[in-house]
Amino acid sequence: MKYIQKIGLGIFLVGLAFFISLIFLGKYELTPSNFDQFVANKGIKSDIFINEVKANVLGKEFDGPFVFSSEIVNTLNSVNNIHKQNSEWDKVIWSKPHSFAYELAKDSGKGIVKDNKGLFWWLTFGLGIIGALLFIIPNVITLGPKGIKNNGIFLSSATNRGWIGWLVFIFLVGFYLLLYFRPDYIINWTYIVDPISESLSGNLASQWFLYGFLYCTVMTVMAVRMYIKYRHNKYQVLRTTSVLFFQIVFAFLIPEILVRFEKPWYDFKNAFPLDYDFFFSWNLNELIASGGFGLFILIWGIVLTLVIVPVMVYFFGKRWYCSWVCGCGGLAETLGDPYRQLSNKSIKSWKLERWLVHGVLVFALIMTGFTLYAYFSGNQSVLGIQTQTIQDIYGFLIGAIFAGVIGTGFYPIFGNRVWCRFGCPLAAYLGIVQRFKSRFRITTNGGQCISCGNCSTYCEQGIDVRAYAQKGENIVRASCVGCGICSAVCPRGVLKLENGPETGRINPTDILLGNDVDLMKLINKK
Repeated sequence: MKYIQKIGLGIFLVGLAFFISLIFLGKYELTPSNFDQFVANKGIKSDIFINEVKANVLGKEFDGPFVFSSEIVNTLNSVNNIHKQNSEWDKVIWSKPHSFAYELAKDSGKGIVKDNKGLFWWLTFGLGIIGALLFIIPNVITLGPKGIKNNGIFLSSATNRGWIGWLVFIFLVGFYLLLYFRPDYIINWTYIVDPISESLSGNLASQWFLYGFLYCTVMTVMAVRMYIKYRHNKYQVLRTTSVLFFQIVFAFLIPEILVRFEKPWYDFKNAFPLDYDFFFSWNLNELIASGGFGLFILIWGIVLTLVIVPVMVYFFGKRWYCSWVCGCGGLAETLGDPYRQLSNKSIKSWKLERWLVHGVLVFALIMTGFTLYAYFSGNQSVLGIQTQTIQDIYGFLIGAIFAGVIGTGFYPIFGNRVWCRFGCPLAAYLGIVQRFKSRFRITTNGGQCISCGNCSTYCEQGIDVRAYAQKGENIVRASCVGCGICSAVCPRGVLKLENGPETGRINPTDILLGNDVDLMKLINKK
């Protein structure tokens, strides 16, 4: 079995090497017809930009995306500066430079990758999937008896911030930086998924289609690992199947198919404020322009946030979304499962978590308030603050850096729920409801606890579960996503996830554990 796993690892690394090498392959040549079509579609009014591109780019062949994109970006920035100095605001090209360059590069690429998309899909995705499965599946035989122990997970260089973990960290962070800020460098990655994108939406793949496809692929492969590792626990098998279904069907397939029928791209499970740009003017205008279907999406988004989310949290806790539906949680539970033990359990981390996650929620609500005021009033600023500025700041700091680069890239260093613990505004909203108005709790049987520490080790949310279990106290925490792993790894059946009456959820000693329970309420209940 070890021999098969080594072969699988080798195949996976070969596929990964091909994937990385694609960045440096290919040539780029912008043709007059493509450029004229691009100018018309973009509505570019700058004669200076058009003439500069015709003189320095058009008809010339560039080796690799870096040189081509550099020429476009430098030209764009230089021309924009001239127009801004002359107050020619109608001629300024407001697109983000590298996103702008991406659109031109997509039409200008040529060479071995673009001409052999299927072959390179198999050399990258194909080898990666086959290699990963060969590495994972033998564990069905080698795992031995059912049950999970925490011995060994702190000894591996891949799961304990060792050299393998740091290499994974560097790759993930690098991938997200390219995806968000340098899409013009990863044109070849999008070429290999063009056929899949065209079959679904009828369009060539963007970097976001690439990300969505890669996201679903990684979740599917790592879900196989989850099925094997937690095969003794039906709750984990069903939960893994659920997040996989909602990600592939609701977050990937349905939105792409909607585009084919000229409808707005929309993920029906993505609730505000996680879907932070739902109330942005461009989105509202697009929905309204889409007629009845767009109006349905608008109403659904509001009802989902204000009615469905709190009602579901009341009956089932935040686990119904964070651990059964959410795509972020789905990736954290599959790709991030090997790193869950790295979640910091200290009081200092818990205090930082409270301030950060609720701070992001307040930031999102203030930004949305500004946005709606600007939309209905026609003013572009509130209290002297430009609405677009605050949207850009939130999109950069929270939507890109926190949710993407840190939220996923830091799995191997800080654990798999960095975003969910410290940054997700929806998790904060769900947590507030769960903490004070929900039937969900994790009950404990202190008499059966042997203090093995499996529960605390595997808690991805940084909760010291063992401290509760030893005292036989219910676990009622705003941060708990109800993943149930603590119960799955308990050798004595001490922990149970339950939905019961609100009475008796909270224990007086919760005050000592720092759970911010109102003492007078507890005394009155007693």
